[in-house]
Amino acid sequence: MMKQAVYFSFLFLTFFCHSKGATLLAHSPAQAPSKHVAAAPTKAKTITPTKAPTSLPVPAVEPPSQVPLVQAPPHKALYTPTDVTKILDKAGIFSVFIRLLKSTSVSIQIENQLNVSNTLTIFAPTNGAFGALKPGTLNTLSNEDKVQLVQYHILPSLVSLQNFETLSNPVRTQASNTNDFPLNVTVEGSSVNISTGIVNATISGTVYEDNQLAIYKVDKVLLPLGIFGPKPKTKQHLAPSPTPLKPSKDTNVSLPSSSTEESISSDVDEGDKSSKSKAAVLMNNGVVNIGVVMIVVITMWGHF
Repeated sequence: MMKQAVYFSFLFLTFFCHSKGATLLAHSPAQAPSKHVAAAPTKAKTITPTKAPTSLPVPAVEPPSQVPLVQAPPHKALYTPTDVTKILDKAGIFSVFIRLLKSTSVSIQIENQLNVSNTLTIFAPTNGAFGALKPGTLNTLSNEDKVQLVQYHILPSLVSLQNFETLSNPVRTQASNTNDFPLNVTVEGSSVNISTGIVNATISGTVYEDNQLAIYKVDKVLLPLGIFGPKPKTKQHLAPSPTPLKPSKDTNVSLPSSSTEESISSDVDEGDKSSKSKAAVLMNNGVVNIGVVMIVVITMWGHF
């Protein structure tokens, strides 16, 4: 009986443990199998270097324009001289200077010079430059002065903008001479300045240029000293006063005054008056001719 009790107890414990384990397994959740999902590869970001901000350009002073206002023909015929007035007329701002060129006939002179292959450089004042003059400045000039004024704006050689610094002052123009009409040219950087002694002008651009002729625009009328400079004062020449006559050194007789001469004449005899009447008595401003003195001396000698 004892063995059976032990046996049944063993069976009971075994059954109890088995059911308890099954219950625990039923209540514990089953773990899902772990799946290792590979992460998608990330693309590497490329870092572009940032550009440094560029500094704004500093505006520079513009030099006088070398592009002509009137273009020269590509192949100029040798038998057709350049017409300066037509070139200036095309530019449109030189009507006053054109009138001066025509009224003084300097335009014909320029045409003749270019026709024989001479070279010229012309400084052309704009209408604004003439408008800045005092009213009536041109009207007070004579025809000769107007010719000199226009020729003062012309150089007898071709000078490009780059060659002005090679000129020696005073620069020769087609006016009379460099003494009365001096012209000085100075170059400062890209600026070409012109001085007449009265005004200072600047070349502000190129109007026309070929192998014979260069025309430059200037902002002022070039006024020469020979016309617009101060005139020297003229001295008045007075006539010299007459010098009194001096007696001869051979005679020791002093010149008698008019009262002395009258006293001497009263003492002379009547017979001697005929010889005295033959003497020439010349008096001018109280001066007695030396002949009177000699006659008086002879008369007195005969009286004694």
